[in-house]
Amino acid sequence: MNLFNLSLKLKGFPIEETNRLLKQIQSLPEEHYTEHLESQKKAIVTYHLKHNPFYKNFAKDINPDDWNSIPVMTKRDLQQPLSHRLSEGFSKKKVFVNKTSGSSGDPFIFAKDKFCHALTWSDIFDCYGWYEIDLNKSKQARFYGIPLDKKGYSKERFKDILSKRHRFSVFDLSDTALEKCLEKFRTTKFEYLNGYTSPIVQFAKFLQKKEIVLKQLCPTLKLCMTTSEMLFEDDKTLLETQFGIPIINEYGAAELGIIAFQNITNQWIVNSEDLYVEILDENNRILPYDREGRIVVTSLYNKAHPFIRYDLGDIGTLAESSTLKTPILKHLTGRTNDIVKLPSGKKAAGLTFYYVTKTVIEDSGNVKEFVIEQTQIDRFKISYVSNNPLSDADKTNIKAAIETYLESGLTIQFERKERLNREKSGKLKQFTSFV
Repeated sequence: MNLFNLSLKLKGFPIEETNRLLKQIQSLPEEHYTEHLESQKKAIVTYHLKHNPFYKNFAKDINPDDWNSIPVMTKRDLQQPLSHRLSEGFSKKKVFVNKTSGSSGDPFIFAKDKFCHALTWSDIFDCYGWYEIDLNKSKQARFYGIPLDKKGYSKERFKDILSKRHRFSVFDLSDTALEKCLEKFRTTKFEYLNGYTSPIVQFAKFLQKKEIVLKQLCPTLKLCMTTSEMLFEDDKTLLETQFGIPIINEYGAAELGIIAFQNITNQWIVNSEDLYVEILDENNRILPYDREGRIVVTSLYNKAHPFIRYDLGDIGTLAESSTLKTPILKHLTGRTNDIVKLPSGKKAAGLTFYYVTKTVIEDSGNVKEFVIEQTQIDRFKISYVSNNPLSDADKTNIKAAIETYLESGLTIQFERKERLNREKSGKLKQFTSFV
């Protein structure tokens, strides 16, 4: 039984309809693609100008026929209650609602209408199919975090069952924990690994130390997909050596889905079916292919919430061989996270702090930006920008969450700032370790 497809349909996501649309778009010849894209760009802008009060105010006095007149939106523009940003006819109960990971330091809650979210899944199914991976049938080894509250934990574990995946915790990357991971690979017919880059790299280093090639231990393995953090060439080489399978890097965002996915010839094929990706300069002018600039994305089918000329905070380049139908991402300056090292000897992925900082991501949008620095083995500093200072109760909750996900006995310092120092690219690195 195709449990994954069935679960999507039961939740009201029209996966069969979006599968048909995806095939129709993919079948368009190159010479007709420009007309299709321009039509869809104008349609989504016109829709939100008519049906979305937030966007109507944000993009007032624009000309939908002049794409350059349309303003670029940032994550900060969206840091206000979700109810203020939903289009008419949509409510929180009728849409897919989620939080951004906060890996860029600018967290907020977002929404996608059910058709748009189903189309995202159609695209994921399609990309995975390039490697003969079927989400309904292929067993996944998942290196992700998981909420530790009872409701959130149970919900994610149920989703794991439907999605045929076994989740390995990224909150504990000690040798003892990784030995248990290894034993699971000995006894389970996994077809692929998927997850955050840094814990997967830690697992590969553990295998290297034990002189083990994972494919020899688990012959059913076909592929490893890394996401959410940059995969550097030396780490990719390590993964290929210790896993004995192809390593594919996915570039995506929670609010948009897959943005680019590596094909079998190692080209990052940009998702042009339901997204429109531009590279802009500092003055919001579109750059030609092979020029580096800001990655700005438009979600072409999300009617519930506008993501139109949305600046992700990443820097990248489209290859000179790109076309409108088949853009190729040549270079990406993406999101990187360090490993957390703790007094007990325990190690955890830097993205563990995503689950900690969820405690301060409120729908009110009070906290605008945050970064976390590990200054000593047992000391962490959380710097943040907000409308109002964090209350004592907020700080207590954050400290409790850190104890839950990491360990007790850590010293947490809070510092409210007017602005945070950014990297040269303009990005914020959410977690940095000086240990």
